[in-house]
Amino acid sequence: MRIAFFVNSIADETPHYTTTTLALAALNRGHEICYVTAAGFVLRPDDSLSIRGLMLPSAGYKKLETLHKDLQGDQTEMRTFDASEIDVLFLRNDPSLEGPERSWAVNAGPLFGRLAAQRGTLVVNDPAGLSKAQNKLYLQEFPAAVRPATLISKNIDEIRSFLEGEKKGAIIKPLQGSGGRNVFKVASHKDHNLNQIFEAVSGEGYLIAQSFMPEASEGDVRFFVMNGHPLMRDGKYAAFRRVPAKGEIRSNIHVGGGPAPVEVTPAMLGIIDAVRPKLIEDGMFLVGLDIVGEKVLEINVFTPGGLHNIAQLYETNFSDSVIASLEKKIAARDAYGGNLENSRLAML
Repeated sequence: MRIAFFVNSIADETPHYTTTTLALAALNRGHEICYVTAAGFVLRPDDSLSIRGLMLPSAGYKKLETLHKDLQGDQTEMRTFDASEIDVLFLRNDPSLEGPERSWAVNAGPLFGRLAAQRGTLVVNDPAGLSKAQNKLYLQEFPAAVRPATLISKNIDEIRSFLEGEKKGAIIKPLQGSGGRNVFKVASHKDHNLNQIFEAVSGEGYLIAQSFMPEASEGDVRFFVMNGHPLMRDGKYAAFRRVPAKGEIRSNIHVGGGPAPVEVTPAMLGIIDAVRPKLIEDGMFLVGLDIVGEKVLEINVFTPGGLHNIAQLYETNFSDSVIASLEKKIAARDAYGGNLENSRLAML
C-alpha cells in the first residue's frame, strides 16, 4: 500500500507522535509512506486530483528517532501522485492549531479528503464524519448518559448560572481547542477569577462549561477505539491513565501529565458500547476517548495521541494492529471493485 499521512506541519512532527509510530509500523510491514500538508492538493481542469507529498525511504526502521531524522533531513523525496495512486489518506491534522494566518487550511483535510474518497482512495477518518466534528460540540451528539452536564455559551451570566448548580465546580475551556490550552477549574459562581477566565477563553469563541468530576484529580484515561471497538493486541487494551502533574488540572502529556498503566473496567467498556453506533455511522476508524469515571470528557477524532506511550507501558505494538486493519480494508475495497462507500469501508 501507499499511505499518505496528512499533518499540520512536517517540521513540527516529533519522534513520539502517534503519526510517527504509525508510519514506522507501516514501513516495517512493507508499505510506502508519504507526508502531506494542506498545500499539497491540486484539483486540475480535467477533474483529476493530485496529491503532493514527502516520501520516506522504503526501508525498515528500528527507532522512531531514525525515521524522524530522515523525515526532517535529505533522505526524503517530494513526489506528486494522482489520487488513485494513494491507497490510504490518513487525516491526522489538528484544525485548532491552524492560526488566523492559515484559516484556509482549517478544512483542507475533510474537503480534499472527500474528493480523494470519491476517486477511490480510502480516507480515514471519514471526511464527512470529520466535518461534523470540527470542535468539542461533537460530543453532544453522543448519548447523554456518557456525557457530563455541559453548557456551551458566550454569555457570562449563563455560565455563572450554570456554576450555581455545580456544587463541585466546573471546568471551563474553549469550544475550539486542543492540547489542554486555556482549560480552567472554577470552584463556584463566586470565584473572583471568573471574569478574567471568561475574558481569556471567550476571545477564542464559544466556551464549554462542564461539571467537575472529582475523579479527574487522579487523571483521565485515554482509550483508543478502532472500528468502533476497543483497540486490543495480545490481550491488552490500548488505554492508559494520564496523571496530572502536581498542581495541574490538565492531564495532557505535553503539559506534564505522566502516562501510567490502567485497569480497564466494565464501566469503560460500557462507554465504548454506548458511543459505538455513532462512531460507526460517522466512519470514525481510529479515535481516542478521554474518560473520567463513567463519563467521556472528549472524543478525539483528528489526532488522538498516545500510542507511543502505550507501546512503552505494555511492550505491545498497537500501531501494527492499526496498519493491519487498513490492509484488510484495502483488500475488501479491491474485492468489491472499489464500490464500497468510504464511510462503510472505514469501519469494516
